[in-house]
Amino acid sequence: MEKYTFGQGTMITVSFPREKSKGLCRLTHLGQLRGGEGLFCLDSNRLEERTQKIAKELQEKFAGDLEKGCSIVNLQWGTLEQWRERLEQHQKAKKKVHLLALGDVGSTVLTALKLLGGDCIGTLGIYDMNENVCQRWETELNQAAFPWDYDRLPEVVILKEEELFDCDVFVFCASKGIPPVGAAVKDVRMVQFEANQGIISIFAKKARERGFQGLFAVVSDPVDPLCKAAFLASNQDEEEKFDGKGLRPEQIQGYGLGVMNARAAYYAKRESRFSSFLKEGRAYGPHGQDLVIANSIAAYDDQLSKELTQLAVEANLRTRALGFKPYIAPAISSAAISLLLTLRGEWHYSSNFLGGVYMGCKNRTTPWGLDLESLPLPEALYLRLEKAFHGLEMIL
Repeated sequence: MEKYTFGQGTMITVSFPREKSKGLCRLTHLGQLRGGEGLFCLDSNRLEERTQKIAKELQEKFAGDLEKGCSIVNLQWGTLEQWRERLEQHQKAKKKVHLLALGDVGSTVLTALKLLGGDCIGTLGIYDMNENVCQRWETELNQAAFPWDYDRLPEVVILKEEELFDCDVFVFCASKGIPPVGAAVKDVRMVQFEANQGIISIFAKKARERGFQGLFAVVSDPVDPLCKAAFLASNQDEEEKFDGKGLRPEQIQGYGLGVMNARAAYYAKRESRFSSFLKEGRAYGPHGQDLVIANSIAAYDDQLSKELTQLAVEANLRTRALGFKPYIAPAISSAAISLLLTLRGEWHYSSNFLGGVYMGCKNRTTPWGLDLESLPLPEALYLRLEKAFHGLEMIL
């Protein structure tokens, strides 16, 4: 474990197992330096316990780096020189964002990014198996413009399949196997997993072949297991053995938790007993049955939080009962808004690699790597997070 100066910040090198650890993250607590990563990274109490077990000389060596920009770089995912090059890459003011598939979700994400992303997106590339669909959206959205300010919104361009990974952000919206409205299905997302796992694996391998260095954003359901499926497929050789030559774990993020947070807020606005969530609440875990909503961290109420969680989990079923597929809120809250916050380096909800699974939590992308929020979590809340975490471990 060594320390190197990098621009205005510092790099601390570690060597943690690739299957369980990210390549790059921001150092926010010395407890992150002890023995890899896991669910404990979300709990500042447990991080503090780990810090106490770090040798005093290491605490003195690295303590000052917490007050400035500091990256933890995992040498299992690249040499020191490779990490220097990655961190020194020019940060463009605006990004190239490419979307795969323009169904209900993809087209809604595209529209929202077009309208909201002028400050951080240069172009929006689109690809769909149906060429007429691409032509429609290119025509329609490029005819949406502010008068006398015709370059204010990002341009939409049609892509060839081989151009999909010539970008900074690849957004996976492809999906099949969605149960029809009226089908008696308890968790629609998991019904989609088998079909969508095959699709995402194909494109994860394409990303590997192209040496893609950008963000692989997963929007299709079920978000969290599909992130893991993409990570594994990208890092398998021809004999399906893990070789770590594909996408690094932090390159993949899942965008499903944002709408669950928004749904909890929706009900918190309508019932005063949930109102603490609006200022003190948090959302964790997967976009599905193991979702964890906390009414508050400082004044956590386990029963109240579980009630609010259930309301958020079942919100999509209420929309389906009306005869509609519930895709608009997810496409906007989970995908478009959260993607834009990611590009701007602002706090948002998404799923990130954590000890071998993709777990949703509040986070942000910084020049020094991914920054996961850690809070002093009540034990009852942490036990709920453990259940969600182990549930995700069992899927793949």
